[in-house]
Amino acid sequence: MIAVRVVVAVAASVFLLRTLVSAVRSFVVPRDEPTALTRAVFIALRVPFVAVARRRDHAGAHRLMRAYAPSALLVLPIIWMFVTWLCFASLFWALDGSPWRHALETSGSAVTSLGTFHPDTFLSSVLSFGEAALGLGLVALLITYLPTIYAAYQRREREVSLLSVRAGTPPSPIEMIVRFQLIEFLDLTDEIWTGWEEWFVDVEESHTSMGSLAHFRSGLPDHSWITASGAVLDAASLLLSSVDVPRQPRAALCIRSGYLALRHVADFFDILYEHDPQPTDPISVTRQEFDDALAQLAAAGVPLKADREQAWRDFVGWRVNYDTPLLALCGLVWAPPALWSGDRPATFRRPPLTRRGGRGYGTRTAHQRVM
Repeated sequence: MIAVRVVVAVAASVFLLRTLVSAVRSFVVPRDEPTALTRAVFIALRVPFVAVARRRDHAGAHRLMRAYAPSALLVLPIIWMFVTWLCFASLFWALDGSPWRHALETSGSAVTSLGTFHPDTFLSSVLSFGEAALGLGLVALLITYLPTIYAAYQRREREVSLLSVRAGTPPSPIEMIVRFQLIEFLDLTDEIWTGWEEWFVDVEESHTSMGSLAHFRSGLPDHSWITASGAVLDAASLLLSSVDVPRQPRAALCIRSGYLALRHVADFFDILYEHDPQPTDPISVTRQEFDDALAQLAAAGVPLKADREQAWRDFVGWRVNYDTPLLALCGLVWAPPALWSGDRPATFRRPPLTRRGGRGYGTRTAHQRVM
């Protein structure tokens, strides 16, 4: 019997330690390293949300999916508290040999800080104090985490909302350039690209430090941080490849900042992509779509480069850097339809509960929709 109690105590200690590691990695570590428990909660909760969202129209699905990330975030501490309760109950049982019901009641009283049940021995009292402190700590972690994540969300959404003024709703790279042409702004866009370069840096940091933030949806059904990313990157790629204006290095820097940010977020979710793509690699935008875009730009009076073949090659050379991460992240966050991003097909794939080695670098895969 003593051997059984030792085994139970060791197993409970291991599970308790893994729970604490999950909480610390999710809410404390600057570069979030999600554990199997955290991923399992988000994956399991997403299944019913997606199943119901598929049966609704666009606006209804958006309203439902808006609740997904906050719900998963609030369920996590509940799971942690539940596991802590069971683990400490096992430790009380192993330490005192008390009946399971008494051990569960003692552990529940301690983790909730109710104090309705008191341990019988000094060692059990010390264990109870530790459990009470741990329970309060888990609640405090959530309370301090929420203001941080919503501050990052507000920074992100400010630029997404401002983009509707420049690129329409849903955002379109074609409309963005057309509007620049109408207000005679094509030669003066450096400030725009600089602002979005900084926005991509902020998104990279916040969405890899707080992974759940990627799932927080915008307030309006046709707004999304990932389709906004695609619109800005495609607008910069069209400008550099096809529009006959003086070279704009800030646009090139914006593209590099953008695809690095999307790749790092993709790494966080174990999305596979080619780390070093070639300019001749295929992209999801077809030549016909590209030609149609240039026809719309020409109709609006946008000056275009004469060599369309070279323009297409240059556009592919830019787009190939972010094409796969962009589409995979659109699938990840259930992005609304948007030109050349949320409207592209993708293959659904459930991510593993543990990380792969290499974090997706150096692999050529089809576009994937991941959870």
